Amino acid sequence: MTKQNVLVSDTKSTFNMAIMPISNSPIFPRAAQKPPAAPGGYISISRKKLLKNLEINGEARINTWVDSMKASSPTHIKATPSLADHDQSSWIVRHPSALDMFEQIIDAAKGKQIVMFLDYDGTLSPIVDDPDRAFMSRPMRKTVRKLAMCFPTAIVTGRCRDKVYSFVKLAELYYAGSHGMDIKGPAKGSKYKKVSEGNGVLFQPASEFLPMIDEVYKQLVEKTKTTEGAKVENNKFCVSVHFRCVEEKKWSELAQQVKSVLKEYPKLRLTQGRKVLEIRPTIKWDKGKALEFLLESLGFANCTDVFPVYIGDDRSDEDAFKILRDRGQGFGILVSKFPKETSASYSLQEPAQVMDFLGRLVEWKGLSLGGQARV
Repeated sequence: MTKQNVLVSDTKSTFNMAIMPISNSPIFPRAAQKPPAAPGGYISISRKKLLKNLEINGEARINTWVDSMKASSPTHIKATPSLADHDQSSWIVRHPSALDMFEQIIDAAKGKQIVMFLDYDGTLSPIVDDPDRAFMSRPMRKTVRKLAMCFPTAIVTGRCRDKVYSFVKLAELYYAGSHGMDIKGPAKGSKYKKVSEGNGVLFQPASEFLPMIDEVYKQLVEKTKTTEGAKVENNKFCVSVHFRCVEEKKWSELAQQVKSVLKEYPKLRLTQGRKVLEIRPTIKWDKGKALEFLLESLGFANCTDVFPVYIGDDRSDEDAFKILRDRGQGFGILVSKFPKETSASYSLQEPAQVMDFLGRLVEWKGLSLGGQARV
């Protein structure tokens, strides 16, 4: 394969998706020709009307933005109308602990190829006030390294891919940054695909938006500098406006500042995570699409004996949870201390429990003598 840009038309979108291999590499054998087809759109949740009102092209009122900002905050989560009739005990029955159900999970995975997908913030690292200090602990890094020796492993995050790599520092993983809009395979050899030293493949379905994202980032930095505690982060293919350290009485002011910038960019849309407003291109691409892309790239697109596991803590991870439910393969694990509407099958409360779960998977693999989880 020669170095080139391959444009793939999305029949449900007015935009083209550019797939740009950065070197000759068999790691993604078919991916550079056709990304996996998947239904468009985002998962419906009980706050659907609030989220629709966040669209930049709409006539959303600022107080509606603020209501949704409150609803996404862990300190407000129990007061959300959608969860009024959900108590902790009934929720945990529907989404039991992945640690408590570990044997059942392993029984379902026996004889199948496990493929691991992991969010970063709130999953592999704790949520912190300063996003630049969301460091992974040494024990977690050691566990993830062992996990990647047992199963194909990808980190799928809203963060810039390069920034997450600087936190994780494991070259043997797959990285999907900017909510899956920036994907790269291992730069070094992989036991799952034979890759020459220094090779890798870059998949960027929103590359045409890079200049626009940079413009918006600079404008938001300038516009929000008067709001104490606000932090604007350039995640390459999306921009994140963090309000974790902003006083709640200032949220309306911050929402107005963001809206004043984005009203000039109809090709961008606003989504929301845990105390963060995220500006993304309007293409039909998300973490669920990234999961499907990686499965196809690994040769598991139409396999019945693959068992994908996705672990994440945020609203954007719901796109991946829903894909797994729709495929009827594997499952999602939501990381949360609070009951939430989710398409995940299981739950864990915090990164420490995620590490315990991953460690148990590694231990089980070591005891399986290589026969029950084909690698």
